[in-house]
Amino acid sequence: MLVLNFDPFPILETERMILRAVSLEDAEDMFFLRTNEDAMKFINKALPKSIADILELVAKMNDNTMRIQWAMALKTDNKLIGTIGYHIIDKDHHRAELGYMLHPMQWNKGLMSEAIQAVLDFGFNKLGLHSIEARINPANNASSKILLKHNFVKEGYFKESYLFEGTYFDSEIYGLVK
Repeated sequence: MLVLNFDPFPILETERMILRAVSLEDAEDMFFLRTNEDAMKFINKALPKSIADILELVAKMNDNTMRIQWAMALKTDNKLIGTIGYHIIDKDHHRAELGYMLHPMQWNKGLMSEAIQAVLDFGFNKLGLHSIEARINPANNASSKILLKHNFVKEGYFKESYLFEGTYFDSEIYGLVK
């Protein structure tokens, strides 16, 4: 069984970014990200209505007992531009689910690829994961492309696998084994 200990919080560094804990100081940037319709297009979660909603989300993200979430911040200004992490960790089976989002102003710059590589390295080499999965909306071609770029394999397609605002959506499952 995996032993999770994120104290102190593991800070990861890429060429252009610091991946660090999400903090209360990130609330405005997180609100900016989570209310952007393009960023949320395939996330299928309710948009926050206020900073109070974001503060609840930050508290949830920082509950590191069964998950770990990083704020993606450029080294130049340390402002949150996205998030990435393992929002589900199955300790018994050494498996985790990867999730990520990036503000559209930062798309197509290679930043998500940098972050994914750092988080995969951490997951396999520090956390001791055996496999990592990602569940995406099949219409999210950019997410599919980046997962394939990082050697994930499409393992499954689930019809109407989750409900959001009265509509059932399909899911694609991608996996990567160490």
